[in-house]
Amino acid sequence: MSNNIVDEFNAYRSRMNEKLLEDNNKIIKRIFNLDTNAYMEGTLPKKTKELLGLGNSLVLRCDDCVRYHLEECHKLGISKEEAVEAMSISLLIGGTIVIPHLRRAFEFWEALEQKGS
Repeated sequence: MSNNIVDEFNAYRSRMNEKLLEDNNKIIKRIFNLDTNAYMEGTLPKKTKELLGLGNSLVLRCDDCVRYHLEECHKLGISKEEAVEAMSISLLIGGTIVIPHLRRAFEFWEALEQKGS
C-alpha cells in the first residue's frame, strides 16, 4: 500500500474545492463556511467534533468524509485506538454495510501513520 493515497486525496480535494468555489455560488460558499465553523473549538473540543464527524461519515458511508476526518483526527493527536473505538460505535450503529468503509478507513490511517502527517 502506498502512503501516496493521502497526497492524492488531498490534491484532488483541494483542486476540486477550488473549482466548486470558483463558480461563486452563494449556497455552496455558505455550506463550506458553515462546515468550517462547525468544527472550530467551542463548547465541545475540536477533537470531540472530529470524532463525531468521523463516526457520522462512516455511518453515512462517505469515504471522502471519512478520510478527511481521519486526517484531522491524526493531526490533532488522536490515537489509533481512540479512532478505532469511535469507528467501532459507528459500525455498531450502521451495521455490516459499514465494513467496506471501515477497511478503507484502516488503510487510510495506516497511510497517515507512514506519512507521519
